[in-house]
Amino acid sequence: MADEQKGEETLDPKDWNSLRTLGHQMVDDMLSYLETVRERPCWQPLPQEVKASFSEPLPEKPQGAALAYQDFKKNVLPFPCGNIHPRFWAWVHGTGTAGGMLADMLASGMNSNVVGGDHAAVYVEYQVLAWLKQALGHPIEASGVLVSGGTMANFVGLTVARNAMAGCDVKWMGLANSRPLVIYGSTETHSCIQKTAEALGLGTEGLHCVETDGDFRINMQALRRAVDGDRKAGKVPICVVGNAGTVNTGAIDDLHALADFCQAEDLWFHVDGAFGAMAAISPKLRPLLRGMERADSLAFDLHKWMYMPYEVGCILVRSEEKHRATFSVPASYLSAQTRGVAGGPTWFKEYGLELSRGARALKAWFSLKEHGRHKFQRMVEQNVTQAKFLAELIESNQQLELLAPVPLNVVCFRFRGGMKDEKTLNALNQEILWRLQESGAASPSSTILNGRFAIRVANINHRSRKEDFEFLVREVIRLGKDIAPTI
Repeated sequence: MADEQKGEETLDPKDWNSLRTLGHQMVDDMLSYLETVRERPCWQPLPQEVKASFSEPLPEKPQGAALAYQDFKKNVLPFPCGNIHPRFWAWVHGTGTAGGMLADMLASGMNSNVVGGDHAAVYVEYQVLAWLKQALGHPIEASGVLVSGGTMANFVGLTVARNAMAGCDVKWMGLANSRPLVIYGSTETHSCIQKTAEALGLGTEGLHCVETDGDFRINMQALRRAVDGDRKAGKVPICVVGNAGTVNTGAIDDLHALADFCQAEDLWFHVDGAFGAMAAISPKLRPLLRGMERADSLAFDLHKWMYMPYEVGCILVRSEEKHRATFSVPASYLSAQTRGVAGGPTWFKEYGLELSRGARALKAWFSLKEHGRHKFQRMVEQNVTQAKFLAELIESNQQLELLAPVPLNVVCFRFRGGMKDEKTLNALNQEILWRLQESGAASPSSTILNGRFAIRVANINHRSRKEDFEFLVREVIRLGKDIAPTI
């Protein structure tokens, strides 16, 4: 009332108790939503009237929090992507947790800008980075920063690689005076690496995609030929990207051999561990990733195989000096001080593009405290065991065909049903996938392997049970038999 009398306004509520009651209801509703997720379809399409509601004009007058929340419950909440459901295995979408959701609320309440300074959110991020280095066997003196996800993590790591290995001062001069720079990765390397090469000025041809072996891992002989050939052509090889779990099949490149190769050839060794890097928290699975700890830079996500809410990814760089030199830009209005709010550790703006940065670390910090490393280790191992179980179900059934090895948690398969024509099989399995998703039964995704359409299951779901994979196999066989006569 006093503010209104002065002609001044605020966005704080006039009635805190009413908002408090609504907030309690929101928390209760969302916890119930997560608790009962198994009872709902994995995914359902939005009705036309719901889609039409998102074409309404900009509100000119207040609707109020209570009515806005009713619109949310009617038009938003019932129609998720589905990745919180126990039978969602599409792409590599993480499931999130109830505790992580609450931590995000706490972070939003504090509304910290974690560009730097002397406040708690900065120290939380530094602690999370230290924990991640410890968990993945990365040197504690390495630098790092939390980012939006794997794409930006790869971008940051490869930007450092470009600046460190170009042979000229790219940061000052740009690429105008440089010979063509080349990054190497297998044909299974994620498309964000191509985006990064293009954004860094290397162009599409600046990413040399190398053939793979029968298990979808980079062919070391072909890599050597590619580097030798490019050097003879006057190009400058600067970096090799190793895959710690490809998105298509979960294949893991021979990271130890790649580290040896990069050391011998004076190349930067970058590892894209978007989801697969987190297998290293398990002593049982860590040997699969031998050599990853030798990477000059390592990109990975916590919203994938660490089950944290979107969005939180990470880049670790072995050389703090090279990392900071790449992104540090002096500015008097953003300079660290010895005292006051601008004091504290080195600012995170020195290690990436972002100045405005939310408190991504809080949900990671909270989740690691809530569950502990051993629980996450068991969950990762459980997902791998479930993937092996699904592969066994597929291989034991003559109606189905496994299309790739299963080294980690990705299973690619198809309904075969005795059919031989590849074009027909591709159309059949595409239709099976669509019906699985549209019925709400389950949500795998798809890929193409050697020209064959694959139903792809990427299991980073902490809610999945073995019975869910048995259900998937039954449904694929049932749909395959129903659809086959119509194709």
